[in-house]
Amino acid sequence: MAAANSVGEILEFAIAREVEANQLYIYMAAHVTNPEMCQVCEDFAKEELEHKAKLELELMKIGEVVTDFNISDYVVGVGDPMDMGYEDLLVFAIKKEDKSINLYSDLAKIVKGKESCEVLLLLVQEETEHKQRFEIEYNKLLKEN
Repeated sequence: MAAANSVGEILEFAIAREVEANQLYIYMAAHVTNPEMCQVCEDFAKEELEHKAKLELELMKIGEVVTDFNISDYVVGVGDPMDMGYEDLLVFAIKKEDKSINLYSDLAKIVKGKESCEVLLLLVQEETEHKQRFEIEYNKLLKEN
């Protein structure tokens, strides 16, 4: 899907991305050796399901139309994370969170309704926290190598 014509299509795309993020973080939790990072990944996996639920609620509320919202702008096109080492997984997760931040920021600009906008801005904040945590871990890993 290169473009979306409705907020509903964009939200459906975002919901699918949250499911992907959940699966990625479950995978990462199972493959990290650091118990603290394992817990971080498990917590983020749960939060992504909470994000999914929030987006599904927003999907039930809407009926708005937009034009030419380029979904491809929000996709991380970097191979299969299941074939990546830990360092590459961290980079992938950082990029994925960054794309989510951009998606929710842009979507917040076009939705109608203060409540919907607030939900999306809350997701921006939470995804920013995820990205920052992965960046901390990545920088720590670089210092160790």
